Amino acid sequence: MTQSLKVGITGAGIGGLAAASLLADQSHDITLFDQFEQAKPVGSGLVIQPVGRRVLDVLGAGDDARAMGQKIHRMLGRETRNGHRVLDVSYGQSYGLAIHRAALFQSLLNAAQRRDISMCENHKVMGRDGTQLVFENGAMSKPFDLIIDASGARSVLSPLSARDLPFGAIWTTVDWPDTHLSQQQLTQKYRHANRMIGVMPIGTLPNDSTKKAALFYSLPSDGYKTWHAQGLDVWKAEALKLWPDLAPFLDQITHRDQMVMARYSHGTLRKPYGDAIAYIGDAAHRASPQLGQGANMALLDAWALSEALKHFPIAKALPAYGRARRGHVMAYQAMSAAFTPQYQSHSRILPFIRDRILFPLSVLPPTKQILTALVRGNILPPLGYLTPQEQAKITPDL
Repeated sequence: MTQSLKVGITGAGIGGLAAASLLADQSHDITLFDQFEQAKPVGSGLVIQPVGRRVLDVLGAGDDARAMGQKIHRMLGRETRNGHRVLDVSYGQSYGLAIHRAALFQSLLNAAQRRDISMCENHKVMGRDGTQLVFENGAMSKPFDLIIDASGARSVLSPLSARDLPFGAIWTTVDWPDTHLSQQQLTQKYRHANRMIGVMPIGTLPNDSTKKAALFYSLPSDGYKTWHAQGLDVWKAEALKLWPDLAPFLDQITHRDQMVMARYSHGTLRKPYGDAIAYIGDAAHRASPQLGQGANMALLDAWALSEALKHFPIAKALPAYGRARRGHVMAYQAMSAAFTPQYQSHSRILPFIRDRILFPLSVLPPTKQILTALVRGNILPPLGYLTPQEQAKITPDL
């Protein structure tokens, strides 16, 4: 155990809450800042992969998350024109935990509130002056030994310059209806790569026993205004052509504003740290959600940083954190860049290659086993070789 540090964390999201709990357990003095009057989640559904669940268990949020989330064992996608499979990835003996962001947030918040953590809401960070944070009203924080930027893709502290991706998606949350669709898989339909619609069971919201689903529909990043202007009925008709079985889901969407546009970008900081500052989650690396790894990356970043600070003084801990996560992050960034255009692009060649060459290969050994490891999040050691004794805890039974 190294000396106790004064740590300021910006952003009470997945990475920020996880880092706060993990570092509080090491007796560091933690102050967590969030811009909202009351810390709250932003977004719809996501998947916590096995490596991410391990982190949740370490900080004591796993049981709450599993109680609200929904186990999924498969990701299945079909081409609408012929019904052929173009994506079919199994978790093997494990599972992904599909969950609403509000449920995951509540699980992490419950864990944080059991620790000695100072939470400062309604503090919008506008920059930093050395070891102090600068807020919207011009006030400054106390000096910190370490600042952790967990404020996401809109971070004002991160030097990351990300490339906007040409496609995003509109999302909503609806009740899971009476349907034959499986509640144990994420299911998607495609037409070439420029049309995609999917539905994912995501369990329940906090204090609500109603089963929910996340519904998403691919759109060009600049296509939301056109989609909004054309009217809901036009879109529903198009969606039903792609997937008639979605009628009971679509019937619950009665206003365009129920669908929220998510735009994606891609980029990675070469060094996810600086002088007395560390960047985690989307402040350090961004990609499309095609591989379902965003939340897991934030959790793993928080864990790697906490492990580095446990074993090294801060001057050595920050480079150790960067080294620990470099291989895993770069592998998934590369995979995301390669996979995303096959499912979200205007290309006609890529979906042809996907359907005729890549998918047939994907169901044969060893590609099938490689894809299973890819979605589980452990195709490479998630913490590199930072602390072998801790690394061993997250590799079995994934």
